[in-house]
Amino acid sequence: MIHIAICDDEKHMSDQIRSMVFGFFRKKNREICLQTFSSGEELLKYDGQIDILFLDIQMKDIDGMETARKLRGDKFRGFLIFITVMKEMVFQSFEVQAYDYLVKPVEENQFEKTMERLYASMQNASKDSLLVQKGYEGRIIRKGEIVFCEVIDRKIYLTLASGEVIDYYERIENLETKLGNCFFRCHRSYLINLEHLKGYKNGTAYMDNGREVPVSRLRSREFSSVVLKYMKNM
Repeated sequence: MIHIAICDDEKHMSDQIRSMVFGFFRKKNREICLQTFSSGEELLKYDGQIDILFLDIQMKDIDGMETARKLRGDKFRGFLIFITVMKEMVFQSFEVQAYDYLVKPVEENQFEKTMERLYASMQNASKDSLLVQKGYEGRIIRKGEIVFCEVIDRKIYLTLASGEVIDYYERIENLETKLGNCFFRCHRSYLINLEHLKGYKNGTAYMDNGREVPVSRLRSREFSSVVLKYMKNM
């Protein structure tokens, strides 16, 4: 499911974007959850997941640009599309990593072009990223950042190259399917990223962050074969 939010203090504009959003994703046969907000303050209080945000720049009290700065500062990583009557404001949108902008009055042709590009970007991002759902929060992590994954008592622990460890509930079998061929299940409790493998000796995989991961005896032969195949394809 794709989580979408619209924040605009003009109800007729919010309703128009809402209608176009539902129409677009209906054609894509994708299920969406859509929330609407009438002010930046209201949006900033929302703690649910947002994958795509349509944000009006000109609003009372906190304007869209300031709202976007606060959201990005709070680690909002979704796609941001500004709605504006002032084209000159678009130059400021780079600092908040806006994906695009729609000029009022929003024409359906303009909307469709933006959404087709965004949808393609989402499809590509999903191949290289992992969505981690923890409670009501969602976080997108690049697969290349993950050094290895460990399961302890039904909880997955992702060790990232930055040193950060992220924990959440997930079956390791499901995670193995999501991560793809660059990862290998070297042990019933471990998945390692072959991109971060530095060496292998005597049942131990040595990762490039200095950590050591056990390789079970039953999987050692397959592991050697997978590593050689991976190195040939590099």
